[in-house]
Amino acid sequence: MCTDFLACPSVKPHFMNTNFDLPTLAPPSSSSSSPKIERSVDLAFEKADLQYKLGEFQKALISFESAKWLALESKDFTLYFKIQNRLLYLYAETNQPDKISNAKEEIQDLALNNGLQLSSQSFYILCLCAGYRNQIPLALEYAQKSLALALDSQNKTDTCYAISALAIVYRMQGRYQEALREIYNLKVFFEVLPHFELQASSILLNGLILIDQKKYNEAIEVLWEAYDMLKNYKSFIFPIQLMGLLAKAHRKLGQTDLAIVQLRIASKMTDPINMPRLYKQIELELAQLNLDTHNQYDLIFNSNLNSVTELKLGRIDFKNQFVLLDLLKLFITNPGTTFSKEYLVEHIWQQNYDPLIHDNKVYVTIKRLRKMIEPDFDKPKYIFRAKNGYFMNRSAKVLVQSNDIDLGGE
Repeated sequence: MCTDFLACPSVKPHFMNTNFDLPTLAPPSSSSSSPKIERSVDLAFEKADLQYKLGEFQKALISFESAKWLALESKDFTLYFKIQNRLLYLYAETNQPDKISNAKEEIQDLALNNGLQLSSQSFYILCLCAGYRNQIPLALEYAQKSLALALDSQNKTDTCYAISALAIVYRMQGRYQEALREIYNLKVFFEVLPHFELQASSILLNGLILIDQKKYNEAIEVLWEAYDMLKNYKSFIFPIQLMGLLAKAHRKLGQTDLAIVQLRIASKMTDPINMPRLYKQIELELAQLNLDTHNQYDLIFNSNLNSVTELKLGRIDFKNQFVLLDLLKLFITNPGTTFSKEYLVEHIWQQNYDPLIHDNKVYVTIKRLRKMIEPDFDKPKYIFRAKNGYFMNRSAKVLVQSNDIDLGGE
């Protein structure tokens, strides 16, 4: 339901969710399920929800599917819709669009077969289904119906869901002021109805809207508000969402290195088996950032990987060629400084200089280094020869990576 992979609560595959406790959708007659059955359903949900919060999505899918049918069997529609909400997010994260499409038919069949009228929570879920399928006008219609029913029943929790859905749809339509207005309305509700997940999701959505509006510094300030809330909440989802959005804002500000570090953190937190969609999106974003980094520099030297990335040639591995690597590092870290043959022999080979022995060795080694890093060997742009030695071209744009983050990529 959101065109940006880095955020939106409970809609389309991205970095946020708004899975909240849904109010009761009562059947026409009272449920005949026993307390023992009800407890069994609750335990099944608790198990699935724990797996979900731990990021074990494959296990959570199986457990939620099982719990969903137990909820239907006991006619616990409150829990059924709560499970459906979780499942929609999991289907998106595990790339199962067909099951998202089936969810709408399942809900409508449920209402028809049980003689129920669709309630606010029903339209909220239908809004999410439409959003996942990129049916934005229909999603807006469902969100408005959800809000109208919630207001009629004076149910504050339902109202919060509906408002959050409206904010999401408005953002997708580019109606940013209306979306921000709905987020403000949520804040008013939170004063009397605290709800962690909904509050955190609304803050992240607020940050995304500010990024859309190119208010990057404001977005970062808002997103750090979410961080204060997330510190004491045990869930894998929100921290990944937060890192992704912070990286997006910092990248827009031109702070590429910081954005890469934040995305690396998000990547380490994301399991490619349990969260394949999310992991792929993070890696794609990282690849683009690495490309941006490459395009800013002629040479990127990474001592940790024993490699250098040249703008036209790409990555060059030195492997066990330590003399060439040490020689390049000396030149790169001292651009414009001329090093005599004597200095090179004493500091690179760590031998006493003898022109009869070392002059040719230095010449041949410099020639080998040039062949590796110069796009045009006959017209060198990096390593030049001076009257009394060799030096790195001062005008070459060089990045030296001395940390554990491989900004140049592999």
